[in-house]
Amino acid sequence: MKEIKNQKLKIKNRNSKLFIFSFALLVLNFAFQCFAQDVDLEFSLDANQATVPLPKIFKPNIDLSGRGFSRENTWPQQLAAKEVLDTWGQDIGFRATYRLQYNLWEINQLANDKEAQAKLIANYEDVIRRINQSGGIVILDLFGTPFGMGRVLDKKSPPRDFKAFKSLVKNTVRYLSCEKKYNIWYEVWNAPDLDSFFLGRKQEYLNLYRLVAEAIKELKEETKIYIPVGGPSVSWWFQNVDYNTIVTPEKSLIYELIKFCSNHHLPLNFITWHGFSTDPGAEKSKTIYKKSPVELIRDWLGYFNFERDTLLIIDEWNFDREANLLPERAEQSYVTASFIASRLNNMFASGIDSQVYFCLEDFQNNKEGVVRNLGVFSFDSEHKNYKGSPKATYNVFRMLSYLGREMYAKGASDEFSGVIAARKDEAIILIVYNYIDPEIARNYLSKNISALNAAERKSLLKIIKSDKLERILKKSIDLTTLRLTNKVRDLLKETQGLNDKAQKALLSPRQIKVNVSNLGAGYSYQRFVVDSSCGADCKFLPVEEKESGSAVFQEVLSLPAYSVQMIVLKKKPMEEKAIPGDAAGKPASNMTGK
Repeated sequence: MKEIKNQKLKIKNRNSKLFIFSFALLVLNFAFQCFAQDVDLEFSLDANQATVPLPKIFKPNIDLSGRGFSRENTWPQQLAAKEVLDTWGQDIGFRATYRLQYNLWEINQLANDKEAQAKLIANYEDVIRRINQSGGIVILDLFGTPFGMGRVLDKKSPPRDFKAFKSLVKNTVRYLSCEKKYNIWYEVWNAPDLDSFFLGRKQEYLNLYRLVAEAIKELKEETKIYIPVGGPSVSWWFQNVDYNTIVTPEKSLIYELIKFCSNHHLPLNFITWHGFSTDPGAEKSKTIYKKSPVELIRDWLGYFNFERDTLLIIDEWNFDREANLLPERAEQSYVTASFIASRLNNMFASGIDSQVYFCLEDFQNNKEGVVRNLGVFSFDSEHKNYKGSPKATYNVFRMLSYLGREMYAKGASDEFSGVIAARKDEAIILIVYNYIDPEIARNYLSKNISALNAAERKSLLKIIKSDKLERILKKSIDLTTLRLTNKVRDLLKETQGLNDKAQKALLSPRQIKVNVSNLGAGYSYQRFVVDSSCGADCKFLPVEEKESGSAVFQEVLSLPAYSVQMIVLKKKPMEEKAIPGDAAGKPASNMTGK
């Protein structure tokens, strides 16, 4: 009887254990499923897979402009402060592409003070030399018609005295590129489609380009030195001096310049334009030709017998909501920081070759009255001595400087987040971002408006300009009640869906799963963060560090909206076996050769 009782007890215990085990498995399985569902984006990488040279697009390229004034008349007035240049040089270096505004008007204004003029030119040259000695490239933006050479007495005037202007440019290029042999790419003017930068018409800009291009062509034939020249640096890729829209890209100044250079056998080594927006995918807009801007421009180049792979460079860009002063570029600069990472990844995906962020330092307290907080550095103009500070955006450029020279071709991205993966020596560098476009609905409509006919565009623009768009996004208006074509209605439905996703993404951090295999004998781990915890004077230090003996790294990163994280995984060296000395007690030979 006792044996039967014990047997029943054993069976009961076994069943209890089985139940507990099954329940535990069920809980673990449920947790795993929840975990899998919570991951918004997954990125996997084999550390041993092949890399490609790091594209120019991911380098810390920047326009060195700032403030727009200096108390020293021999310091370039469009150039950021010396202290800012020094800080950048110490932390990041000058191994990338740097744009420098070369003001011919400003130099000529000191013609009666040769000593001051020589000092001003020397200050320009010092910056160029510093960049070149570091292995960097200078895009020198030539602008400002000197006094007496223009059609009117204004530095924004197109030149009237062609011979004198061409001679001035030729002598400048001869000195910098032929005698000093600096690595300089010459850009002809800046934003010629805007009256605040150029007071001429389309043909006058083309004539201006011809003067510079012919001067450079003659020097190239004379010295056999390759001297790149390009333009037109318009305010948007489809713009023209006489105004244009995305609906008629064939009327753009870029198209006109390509055709003009082909007809007159002029060099055109790179094409530039600006791209100020909140949209990280601005270059992915659709055209009436069912091609992206990049595809269309490359078709134009091929048609007019230029190389299709001529460099396409966005030479000025920043987070912009059509306002001179934005909190997202000041105390909330972490927003722009996340935008930078997202925009670069999208530029690369769209086929852009390179970019130059605008700019190094804020503009204020200058003669032109320009006040814009576009800079990576802010400053206090009231102080006699320099007083400024880096914004949160600065640390993203420091992250970019970590990327080294090799990149893993495989990345990961969706509408809001992405991973940029690179290798520097034995370290794996991952830049992970989460950016939600605050103007996502309007930007999506703008990118797709070219696919509509004239009547459809008119009806859509009417909605955008009224309060109807906001009500449509909030779904307080039923789209079926509006007199719209199916094409417009479908576009608005897509916009509603995208806006809903964006609003949801703002509410909670995105979970990004990262897997890296083949890390050898293990790795050390560092994590850097840019987020809402800091907007200025942010330290660039890891917030987390650890070591692992595993060959696999796996982690789910939680990124709030408008944040960037950098993961640095350094492989541990394989342990080498000790080599004993010989019988005479001599030390082992140095196998490393050091």
